[in-house]
Amino acid sequence: MRFADIGQQLRAYRLESGLRAEEIAARLGVSRAALYRYEKGEVIKLDTIRRLAELLKISPLSLLGIGVEYFSRPIAFQERLRQVEEQSDQILQVGGAFCYQTTTEAFDGALAEAWAEAADGSSERVAARAAADQAMGLLAARKKLHQSRRANIISMLSEGAIRRFLAEGVAAGMAVSERTRTRCRLAARTEVESIASLMESVPIGLQLGLLSMEPAGGFMVLRGRDRAHVCTSPFAADVTSSAAIGVGTITAADEAVSVHQRVAESAWRNALKGPAAASRVRDLIRESGPR
Repeated sequence: MRFADIGQQLRAYRLESGLRAEEIAARLGVSRAALYRYEKGEVIKLDTIRRLAELLKISPLSLLGIGVEYFSRPIAFQERLRQVEEQSDQILQVGGAFCYQTTTEAFDGALAEAWAEAADGSSERVAARAAADQAMGLLAARKKLHQSRRANIISMLSEGAIRRFLAEGVAAGMAVSERTRTRCRLAARTEVESIASLMESVPIGLQLGLLSMEPAGGFMVLRGRDRAHVCTSPFAADVTSSAAIGVGTITAADEAVSVHQRVAESAWRNALKGPAAASRVRDLIRESGPR
C-alpha cells in the first residue's frame, strides 16, 4: 500500500465529511496528532482504514485509491485536485471560462473580496469566514504549486462559459453588494483580456484554445510520471460550498483516462487557436458591452 496516497485521500475525504479532525480522532479512539500523522503518510493498519471508511461513509477502496472518488463539497474536491496536480506533468482541460493556474491577481483579489463579504453576511459568520479563508488558501497553494512545478497545460475554454463569466463576473451566484459585483465583473473582463493575450503569445508550456460548441460536461486529464487521472467537476474554482450543488469525480481507471483523452484530442483539433482564437475572444469582450 502507498501510505502517502492513503493519507492524501484521507485528508480530502475528511474535508468532504464536514467533520472536524477532533471529531474523527475521538470517534476513532486516537489523538488528533495521530490522525494528522496518518494524513502525512504514516503506516496505517487495514482495520483502521476500515473504521475510517465507516466514519467517513465511503468504501475502504476509496481510501486505497481504487475505483472512483466522489466529492460533493467544492473544498474537498479542490484539495484532492491539488494533490493530483502535485504529481502531474501535464494538465489537459476541456471546458470552462478560464484555467485557474493562469489567472491574474485581479481574479484572486475580486474572489477574496466576494467570499469575505458573503461570509460576513452569513448567520454563521465565523465558520463561513474560516471556510472562505481555507478555500482561498487551497487555491493559492494550487497556483504556487504550478509556478514551481510548471506542468504543461493545454486548456480548451468554452465560448458560452466566457460569455457567462463576462456577464456575471468572478464568484457568480454569491450574495454580494452591487459594488463588489461590479468589481467581480471588471475582474472577469481583465481575465478574459489576459486570456486573449496568452492565446496570441503562446508562452512556453501553455496552449489555450477556444471551443464554439460547449462541452456537455467539462473535465481534466492530469498525467504524471506513474499514473494519470480524470477529474470531472461541476465546481469552478471560484465557487464555494454555499453556491454549488453537484458531485465531482476523480479516477485513475485506464479506460476512463483513455476515453477522455480521445475526446480532448478531438476537441483540440477543432478548437480555434492562436490569433484566430484571440480575435474571437476579443469579439466576446466587445459584445459584453462597455466597462
